[in-house]
Amino acid sequence: MANARPTIETRRDQMFPTLEPAEVDRLRRFGEVTRFEDGEALLVNGRPASRFVVILSGAVRVTQQDQMGHRLEIVTHEAGAFMGEVAQLSGAPSLVDAHAVGPVEALLLAPDRLRAVLIAEAELGERIMRALILRRVALLESGSGGPVIIGHDGSGDVIRLLSFLDRNGVPRHLMDPNVDADAQTLIQRLHVDAAELPIVLCPGGELLRNPSESQLARCLGMVGPVDPDRLYDVAIVGAGPAGLAAAVYAASEGLSVLMFDARAFGGQAGASARIENYLGFPTGIRGMALMGRAYNQAHKFGAETAIPDTVARLSDAAPGAQGPYSLVLDTGEAVQARSVVIASGARYRRLNLPNLDAFEGSSVHYWASPLEAQLCKDQEVALVGAGNSAGQAVVYLASHVAKVWLLCRGRDIADSMSRYLVDRIRGLPNVEVLTETEVTALDGEDGNLATVAWRHRRTGEAARRDIRHLFLFIGAQPNTDWLSDCAVGVDAKGFVRTGAEAGAGRGVLETSREGVFAIGDVRAGSVKRVAAAVGEGAQVVAAVHAFLASRDPMAAQPPHT
Repeated sequence: MANARPTIETRRDQMFPTLEPAEVDRLRRFGEVTRFEDGEALLVNGRPASRFVVILSGAVRVTQQDQMGHRLEIVTHEAGAFMGEVAQLSGAPSLVDAHAVGPVEALLLAPDRLRAVLIAEAELGERIMRALILRRVALLESGSGGPVIIGHDGSGDVIRLLSFLDRNGVPRHLMDPNVDADAQTLIQRLHVDAAELPIVLCPGGELLRNPSESQLARCLGMVGPVDPDRLYDVAIVGAGPAGLAAAVYAASEGLSVLMFDARAFGGQAGASARIENYLGFPTGIRGMALMGRAYNQAHKFGAETAIPDTVARLSDAAPGAQGPYSLVLDTGEAVQARSVVIASGARYRRLNLPNLDAFEGSSVHYWASPLEAQLCKDQEVALVGAGNSAGQAVVYLASHVAKVWLLCRGRDIADSMSRYLVDRIRGLPNVEVLTETEVTALDGEDGNLATVAWRHRRTGEAARRDIRHLFLFIGAQPNTDWLSDCAVGVDAKGFVRTGAEAGAGRGVLETSREGVFAIGDVRAGSVKRVAAAVGEGAQVVAAVHAFLASRDPMAAQPPHT
């Protein structure tokens, strides 16, 4: 199949529209006019993109620098054009460089003023928002502007870093020294020992040796220090569908919002190859696409995000603090909040095999994204699970691999999987379903899986196949360890109790702690569906409003609808 044409070719007019003079005039009240001299930088790759720029006169050249230091032109903006992509919504680091070509006069809008434009000028704001998103899509397609990873394709640490960046919508470029002479040149130039791979070159010039996700995020400016003196109306822990919905609705109703996630936005839904039973998408939508839209929407309304940042514990605020609650991060920093929404979801369950951890990251996977599909292209793979997420992964992988062995412990996948997925799987010629079957052994070396063995639970019939990639979709456990010291009630399985089960007088989504709410998969009794999580995220905002009003009669009330 021929490669699809890049977005910058197919949707260039939408990516780089020219505003009419009357439209520019409507934007003037949101910004301030500034002049730049020839060659002066308006944006610098790796530095905060603190202004949205509308060109009033002159020209601005936007460029990228590739991994070897060569500068490539993306576009030259002239009068009526605007510069920026979704980084401008939150003041995140720029992924491009922009310099004045001759004297330039421009209108500069701070992130909060840009968000005001998107809300106050609906039609114009829609055109601007579409362009900002498409520009990020084009950067992701090209891999330019983000960090360069130098390491061996298939290495567990390389896959870990690539997955982290992909899940957070950050462009990246991989150079494998086994096949790329430029990678070898860079290794020699930087005096890097092979044992130190992978290394990462950040846009600002920093060199990282096999960094953690947190180290990489801080080098890229994805997260920074939190303000210990700021009091937020609501802190949301978890950026899956439930947390994102809560952030969008709370911020759109004027509440100050800070949302945390330890890894990436989107949660398990973001890792779904295709969601086909979500209202309004009859042909389905990639989980990452749906969650990316929600993430940008939250920023559009002014929600702040700290991703990746891990909340270590929830506690009462110190005496004299402004708010009733304090969220302490694993960095030791603390955030004050008037209310808290627990949306921390669940962690993937693991098979009980002694050497499983030796293959995790390189050969054992807990989601099926384009990255994993490329790793196992035209091979045989095994997948364990029988829920909808497993079914979606099977359908997706079947279009990329030679064969999928679907293993489940139950007697029929129809007992736990939606009918549309069951019918589709049964119609796939390269999928074989083995029921009442469990994995018994994994073999391989140097972190690379070679064979997978399984056994029929009732007959004892055993088999062993040459398989290099195993996918696990066997459910999840609630991510509630961080709540152990704050007296939030959980059930026997660790899920957070809400409503009547949490105590007398508690609201439907309220926990045993007043002003602390739980939504999504982490909540006891929740329906494990994206639509249900989004519904709870919207519903909890009304409960937060009611709680804040009970504490402060002057607190903002939800608008009439």
